[in-house]
Amino acid sequence: MSEQPWYVEFFGEDYLRLYAPILTPERTAQETADIVDRLGLPPGAKILDLCCGHGRHSIPLAHLGYQVTGQDLSGVFLDKAAVAAAETGVEVRWVQGDMRHVPFEAEFDAVINIFSAFAYLESQAEDQQVLAQVHKALKPGGLFLMEIVHRESLMRRFTPSSVSRYPDGLIVLEERYFNLLTSRMEVTVTMLYSTGARTEYSHAMRIYSLTELAGMMEAAGLHLEATYGGLDGSALMLDSHRMVLLARKPQDG
Repeated sequence: MSEQPWYVEFFGEDYLRLYAPILTPERTAQETADIVDRLGLPPGAKILDLCCGHGRHSIPLAHLGYQVTGQDLSGVFLDKAAVAAAETGVEVRWVQGDMRHVPFEAEFDAVINIFSAFAYLESQAEDQQVLAQVHKALKPGGLFLMEIVHRESLMRRFTPSSVSRYPDGLIVLEERYFNLLTSRMEVTVTMLYSTGARTEYSHAMRIYSLTELAGMMEAAGLHLEATYGGLDGSALMLDSHRMVLLARKPQDG
C-alpha cells in the first residue's frame, strides 16, 4: 500500500476517465463565462488558477485575454495542460507545486479555486495555510473565488454507494463514508474493466460548512463579499449542490 497521500496518486489519467462524462466542453465553457462574470475583471488582469488540473479553465481564460498562471501538484495534468495550451495558441504560465506553497506575492488580481479543489489536506490547519497563501499571492483589493461542494445539500442527499456504467464497458463503484467527528468524506473508488482487471483508489476531503469557511477566510485576512449556489450567481439555498464564495483582500491588507 502506498505511503503517499491520496491526492498525489489520484489525479492522473484514471481521474480524467472517471470524470469525462460530466466535465464536458460545454460545461467548461459555461463555467469559464460564469467565472468571468463573478470576478468582473477586464481582459489583461492577472489570474492564478490554483489547483488548475489539466487547464480546463486556465486555457479558455487565457483565450479571453487574461494573464493566467496555473498551479497544480500533478505533473500528468500540467503536461496535458501545456500541450493543450500550445495546440490552441495561448500562453499560460504553468507551475508545479503544492497549494500550501504558492510562490508568488501580491501578484494577482484574482485567485480561483474551482470544482472542490480545496480541503484535501490532512488538517484544518493546513487548509488554513492554503488560504494564507492565497492572501499572500493577491494584490491589495484582489479577489478570491472558490467553488466547492455544499455541505448542507450533500447531507440531505447522501448515499453510501453508487454504480456508474460507461459506454466502453467500464463499471465504477463508489463507496462513501461520512465521518461525523472529523467532517471528512471518505470514498473508495473501484474501476472494473471489461477485461476483468480492476483498479482501486481512495480519496477524502473535509466538508466545510459556509460558517466554517467564512471564519477561515476572515482569519486569513480575506473579507467574504458574496456567496452563491453556483458559479452562475444563483442564490445559495439548502438544496444547492454547489457553494461559491467570493472574498477580497483589503486594500490595506
